[in-house]
Amino acid sequence: MGFLFPDNLYLSLRYRCQVGRWMDWKHPKTFTEKIQWLKVYGFKEEYTRLVDKYAVKEYVAEKIGEEYVIPTIGVWSRVEDISWSELPNQFVLKTTHGGGGTGVVICSNREHFDRRKAITQLALSMKSNAGRSYREHPYDGVPRKIIAEKYMVDTNSSSCDLSDYKFFCFNGAPKYCQVIRNRRTCETIDFYDMEWNHLPFVGLNPIAKNGESPVPKPQKIQLMIEICRKLSVGIPFVRVDLYVINNDIFFGEMTFYPASGMGVFTPKEWDAILGEEITVC
Repeated sequence: MGFLFPDNLYLSLRYRCQVGRWMDWKHPKTFTEKIQWLKVYGFKEEYTRLVDKYAVKEYVAEKIGEEYVIPTIGVWSRVEDISWSELPNQFVLKTTHGGGGTGVVICSNREHFDRRKAITQLALSMKSNAGRSYREHPYDGVPRKIIAEKYMVDTNSSSCDLSDYKFFCFNGAPKYCQVIRNRRTCETIDFYDMEWNHLPFVGLNPIAKNGESPVPKPQKIQLMIEICRKLSVGIPFVRVDLYVINNDIFFGEMTFYPASGMGVFTPKEWDAILGEEITVC
């Protein structure tokens, strides 16, 4: 893929505009700097399979077992091909290459589902290109498809949103868990260490705050940690997302560049603290 500017120059300019300082490519220190460095110098071809929301399911089943994979109920190459009449009353649609929530459509009840809005959102996501916009090159080779997944409900929670447990893993070692709650209403973010001590910072959403109540320690936290170890081994940094649904663990996705390395930590010194965990050479 040809670009007008080389990756390091383009990302230097974008980083300066969004983060407010210049990149230090020779001696990156902070988490956000090292994420940019990994985009340019740490890319491996196998990462494409890991960011592909369809292909990664097979990888996860091979590594830790099929029971941790949310069932797929449909796959299509174009939005126009979606078999709407064959979908159940509740389902989730995702573009295989979409970053964050931009390519996700949730239907909790077909009676109130806005199909036209969903088609517009998915069509826009199919045209998006994180590899070009943010130089996240693992996404360049992902075949663009739409998948339908089973709609998962946690009967142990009063919220309509599943809580995300996002483990920040460094060379196969999970060190921090970012818990996101109430994503569709009033998003809160809390970080915990692996002993489930609450940590005094928020990231990477600059407007998110801690939840009003602490996040209960998952009963299967040690199994979650072990799963993250197996999925992240040999990778300088990757975020492994898990869900706990009715006391069962399910895989969400793997992310190499959270917020594309352009997010904000509050207090800002945590950008450097997390950066110390990433080894670049």
